[in-house]
Amino acid sequence: MSLRGTRRATKQSQNFWEIASGKVRPRNDMVKTMTTNPILTVKDLNVVFPDSNGGLHALEDISFEVCPRDFICFLGPSGSGKTTLLRILAGLLKPTNGEVNFIGNQHPGVGMVFQQPNLMPWRSVMDNIKLPLELEGISETDARIKAQEMIELVGLRGFEDSWPRELSGGMAQRVGIARALIHDPDLLLLDEPFGSLDAITRERMWMELSRIWQAKQKTVIMVTHSINESLFLADRVLVLTQRPGKIKFDLKVDLPRPRNDDIRYTPHFGKLARKLRETIE
Repeated sequence: MSLRGTRRATKQSQNFWEIASGKVRPRNDMVKTMTTNPILTVKDLNVVFPDSNGGLHALEDISFEVCPRDFICFLGPSGSGKTTLLRILAGLLKPTNGEVNFIGNQHPGVGMVFQQPNLMPWRSVMDNIKLPLELEGISETDARIKAQEMIELVGLRGFEDSWPRELSGGMAQRVGIARALIHDPDLLLLDEPFGSLDAITRERMWMELSRIWQAKQKTVIMVTHSINESLFLADRVLVLTQRPGKIKFDLKVDLPRPRNDDIRYTPHFGKLARKLRETIE
């Protein structure tokens, strides 16, 4: 691709990435109060998509709170509205009715990781990761320094100049996670980020994400189909019903942190997994 084509493609992507990478920053008063109050309150949220049959009801009466540094997983079957909920929290979709209130009534900085990495194939690992900072007008020197920090965090040292086509699925998702974290978001949204990976790689990525969360202590909301994934990563698991999605069960995951792979084979992990499985069935 020519330089002109690269610039044009980057410009066309700008609006999307400004939203998805969370260019909007919180006010200072918001940061000061985040330590004691919920960062997010959702109340009586409903989403109806218009169609020829009177509307498709995707979400119904969704209410929950999220505190700073919480790691929350939404667990549910396909079509339960999990991704729709994330899109609303990211500011990409408006609900039909209900309230979505962030602390201080100011939308926080948001980072989002999608089901697919969505890397720009003409940009290296380094250049993909620093893209959100470029959109914010950060200097090239500062952007590269911050991107290198993220590369170290996600374990990709030595791959700075690699192209997306040269990466495995797990490595590509690490780039996506680094890109979502580079602007230090207040809220990280994860839309089944490991769903397309093979089982072994997926479990390794659980460990990586848990390690990254332990290091950064971000507030995280993740959606998944996997019971084991939700229990290994989350502090709370909220179970959604079939469409229209309602919160059927709110489970506190009282497993110690930091978590290693052995915890999945403990009796208590199995007990929690059974609770979730019974709720879903």
